[in-house]
Formats: sequence, structure tokens, C-alpha cells
Amino acid sequence: MPFVIGTDVGGTFTDLWIASGDGETRVFKSPTTRDVLGGVIDAMQMAAKAYGLSFEDFCADITRFGHGTTVGLNALLTGTAAKTFVITTKGFGDTLEIGRLRRQTSGMNEFEMTDAFLRNRHPPLAPRSQIIEVDERIDANGNVIAALDDAEADRAVGQLVAQGAQSIAVCTLFSVVNPAHELKLRDRIRAALPDAFISLSHEISPSVGEYARMSTTLANAALGPIAGRYLSRLEDILRNAGMKVPVLMMTCAGGVLPTAVLNDRPVFALFSGPAGCVVGSRALGELIGAENVLTTDIGGTSFDVGAIVQGKPIMRGQISIAGADLNVRSIDVDSIGAGGGSIASVEMGDLRVGPKSAGANPGPVCYGRGGTEPTATDADLVLGVLDPENFLGGQMRLDKEAAARAIEEKIAKPLGLSVMEAAWGIRQILDSRMADLMRRMTLERGYNPRDFVVLANGGAGPSHAWVLSAELGLDSFVVPAAATAQSAYGIATCDLGFVAERPVYVRVGPGAKPADERLASVSAALKSASAEAEGLLREASPQSRITLERRVSIRFRGQTNHMDIAFASEAMNMESYGQLVQDFNTQYETLFGRGASFSQAGYEILGIQVAATAHLPPPSIAGAGEPLVKAKTRMVVFDDPANAVETVIYKTSYPPPGTQADGPCIIEFPGQSVVVPPNYKASADKYGNLHVKRVQS
Repeated sequence: MPFVIGTDVGGTFTDLWIASGDGETRVFKSPTTRDVLGGVIDAMQMAAKAYGLSFEDFCADITRFGHGTTVGLNALLTGTAAKTFVITTKGFGDTLEIGRLRRQTSGMNEFEMTDAFLRNRHPPLAPRSQIIEVDERIDANGNVIAALDDAEADRAVGQLVAQGAQSIAVCTLFSVVNPAHELKLRDRIRAALPDAFISLSHEISPSVGEYARMSTTLANAALGPIAGRYLSRLEDILRNAGMKVPVLMMTCAGGVLPTAVLNDRPVFALFSGPAGCVVGSRALGELIGAENVLTTDIGGTSFDVGAIVQGKPIMRGQISIAGADLNVRSIDVDSIGAGGGSIASVEMGDLRVGPKSAGANPGPVCYGRGGTEPTATDADLVLGVLDPENFLGGQMRLDKEAAARAIEEKIAKPLGLSVMEAAWGIRQILDSRMADLMRRMTLERGYNPRDFVVLANGGAGPSHAWVLSAELGLDSFVVPAAATAQSAYGIATCDLGFVAERPVYVRVGPGAKPADERLASVSAALKSASAEAEGLLREASPQSRITLERRVSIRFRGQTNHMDIAFASEAMNMESYGQLVQDFNTQYETLFGRGASFSQAGYEILGIQVAATAHLPPPSIAGAGEPLVKAKTRMVVFDDPANAVETVIYKTSYPPPGTQADGPCIIEFPGQSVVVPPNYKASADKYGNLHVKRVQS
């Protein structure tokens, strides 16, 4: 039986989504292990056992294996990435230390920003002692001002050899216009250190702005040995067990590529898990006819929100992690420290929830693994939302009494509340923080949340969605059949994809027209980026036609920030430039309000991006399912901690099409519990998704 598999390694659990040849889909979850690899193999062994196969037979039947991981992200956050040296232009050795105005707080969450003691807690990705300056200089037009001679190159390489460098980032000034000096340094390094991992800035981050370009190149070099070693081990284990297909790695931009293609670009997969959730939600939106989708993902550690507008995910050109700003094109997913493992505490008489998390080990108190701090999961258990006997499909038993004792000791007594009131307060604060993030992703970007369909993803998403949708003024939400592993589903069904970028600068004064040679430079950049993106996809042996989507970065002349605007033409001429400007003004006013655009300032084009995509046929999914089984009733708190409501508890692994259930009820899937509050009704579509809607009274 052929299996299509998607895996997502989260901070608490490792998720496995499987579609078998008969169309049946199943989800398996295993606690994430410290080495990450163990959690993936554990989940796969669980799956093999469930299908009645040996691990070897199971691996031999895999026809597609998609993967998303936090290995690189965790390495940067914990400072365990490879020791990396930087070679840069003389006079620019302090670039990482200087950074930008916000370098001291870059990557911090909203709670950490208020703590002055946390300023500068993230040092530069490489200390000054590991940065080597070379005497060379190329100007902004690509002209060589000071040539890099052989003696100077050999001196720099000699320092690397003397210190036993195994990972090197090369970032010289304006190499994006003329990479000659970076290429020369690479050749010298490779001759002296043939086993070293080398990253060149003009290849990894072809953009203007030396700080972010250097940070990105350095992060990529630091992750090379770590990510490469992990992925090689994973692929070796699976290949030795009989798997014949390559591991397809999810990228931040929303496409998968074989690990062999991404081996020299590990930084492009930093946020592969959150990207997978949005990609899976976009695919589901297409199935149910929703172009505007607000995708939520509540896991054990964080709450992630992404937005899909007119069938396209909102993108961003930069991410911040470990105090560094990285030029990595990514699906725009905003996160806060709010999840099932979020720790509740009383500080100076106030109840706080998150951003600290209990993670998987020790985890919430109710896990019985040594946790002592009450969490959101403990609160949900006390409120009756979770079943202590049926957590993760019965894989784990929860200790409700221990959860209640922890909430009483740490929250209820200090605040003078009952245990139920304290648990309800934890949930209210968590829901309010999450709803605020959803508003930021819609209202603050010029979108009306009522125009969106909310998808409740993650292990805890379906149990909080009714509150979050109501907070946004919506009367319905949708729970995917694989909500608890939506990222893994997206990774398993995603198309091949890669985004190539090129810097280009065109400055157009008020009422003026761009010169023909400047338009030609944009056309040349589009052609070059298209060739790179298409070439990388061809290395992955696509089975379908490669399509290209182009975007142009543009802003009003003199502004700091820009917008990326879709560009339909293959080349830039006066007609396509006019359409670009028109589309930019329209989107600018959508975001900032009517009349906000200011064409009298003129325009600046800063760069282009080309996204190449090759369709991979998704697995067929049968919608047979199994009928809801009424397991029992349970008292559940919805709106009033003093008045729990008797609630019907249903169980299913995949609801048949047309299934309906009236609230109040809770529909328990393996790994997720869908809360249908009073005056709501749930109905299943032919794909097993539950549409939960308020009933008009």
C-alpha cells in the first residue's frame, strides 16, 4: 500500500500525517525529542505498528516524504549552531555589532520587549574575534575601487586554516552587483579547506544592505553543518530501512525541495513548520471555496497566525531570530508565546499567561512528568474541555486532580478565587491575547476579519476557535479533519517551489518616466532570477510544467519601507511599469487608507522576486469516515465558571460527509477536541472538515 507522509517537528510534539493508497488519512503524534530525529522515528514506528507492518515494510511503501523541522531554528536560539567565521571588506568588521537601531530587541516577543534586563541578551551570531577583514572594495555600480590581490586573499585564508575553521561566510561590500571578490575568496578557501561549509552573500542573500545580508549569510553558514548532518542522518536511516524516495524539505516561502537541492541553503527552511500550516490551509481553502482564509495554529508552545488573501498567502521579505534580522523570503506568520503549554502565574497581583512554556518536558502538570507550573492545558482539563482518559487519542492519561491542585496553589489562592474561576481566568487571558494577534494580522493590514474564514489548526486550535471567531465578529469557523497536524498535512501535499531574488534600483522623479536603460536592468534581473528558480526546480525532476510568478519591490521615493507587488510581465517596459505603479497605489491605499498614496513623490524600485512552482499531484482522500459515537456526557464551562453545562462527548477519527451535531458538544478526534458551544451546530463536508456555525435564534 503506498503512503504519502508529511512530518512536522514542533516544540512539544512531532506530527505525522499519512494518506494511504485507499484514501484513508491518519495522524500520529510523538513527543519531540532533544535530538529531534528520535521524535520523527518514534512517530513513524507508531504508524508502522498501526498499519500492521514492520518499520522496513512501511518505509518501503512510502511514495512521498515531506519534512519540516525546527533543527535550524533551535540551533540559532540556543547558540548551538556551528562556529562560523566571516570574511568581509576592510572597515566593515563591526557590521554585526552595530546592526540596526532595534538590534538590541530584534526577535523579542511583546512581553520580553518590556524587560530592560533582556536588552542585548542575543549577542551577534559571530563574535568580533571570528570576523576577518580583507583589503578590497567594489562600489555600488560594480566598479573595482581596490582590487583583492592574491596575497591579501591568502592572508585571510591563512587565518581560517590556523583556527581550524569549518564554516565560513563571505560577505564583501556590493558583491550583489559584482561578486568577483567573493568568488575568488571561495576558490582560495576551498583549496585550503576542502571540507569547510562556505556561504557567499551574493548567492544566499542577493540584496542591498550589508547588515541583513551579512546576518543571513552567517546564519546560513552556521546552520550548514547542523542541518546537513541531521538531514543526512534522517535520510540514511529511512533509506537503509527501504525508503526509495528523497526527503522533501519545506521552505519558509511555501514550497518543498529535495534536501540535496537545499543542502547549501539551510536558512531557507528555518520556519518550515508554520509555513506548512499556511500552505495546507490554502489547499483546504481551495477545496471549500474560500479565497480569504485566516489560519490559526495553537500548539503546545506558540500561537501562529497567517493570512491568505484571494488565494495567496501574505509574504514577508525578512524574519528576526536570535537578535538577527535575516533576509529570508517567507510566508508571513506572526506568533506569540501562547499555547497549550503556556505557563500561568501571578505577578504583583496580576494573572499572566505565557509567553513562557512548559514544552513537552516536563510539560503541563497534568502530564505527570514533573511539571509544577499550571498551564493552559491544565486549565482546559479542569474546565472540562479535555478528557483525562482520551488525550492524544488515548495515548496519554492526564491527571486532573494534579492540575486542579497546581491551579489552586499557584493561581486561585493568591488571587482569592475558586479553582474554577482561576482556570476560567487563564483561558480568558489566553484567548484575549490570541484574538489580539488575529486583529493585528487583519485590521492593522487593512482587511476586514469578517471577510475571512477562520481555520482552527493545531492540537488546541479546535477547542479555542469558537471564542476567537466570536471575538472577531464571526459566527462560524472551520476545523480541518487533520487540524492537529495541519502543518504536516501542508508539507505532505505541497508543490515543489523556490523563490529567487535580485536587487535592482530604479529611481523615478515626480511626474517623470524611467529611462529605457533602467527598465532594461529590471528586465535583466527578472530573466536572471527566473533562470535560477527554474533551474533549481529542474534539479528536483518535476513531473509537471514549471510556472513562474514575479513580484517587484517598490516604494514612494524617499520612503524606508516598500511593498512587493505582483508583476505579470516577463520584462519591464513603459506599459508594464505603468501597470506596476497603478497596482502599487491601489494596494497602498488598501493598507493605509484612501488618499494615503502620494504619487507626487515619485517611485523607487528596489528589487524583484521570481517564485517557481511545479505541481505535485496530491494524494486521493476518501471521505467515508466513521459515524460519531456518543461516548458520554461531561460538565464543561463555556461562559460562566459558576455554571458548567452538561455536554455530549462524541468520538470519531474522520466524520462522514453530512454528519451533524448540535451544541453544546465536544467532538474528540485523535489529537484534537472540537468544542461546539451552546447555540452552535457542526456539520461535516465530504473532506471530513467540520463547519461550526452559530444557529440563528
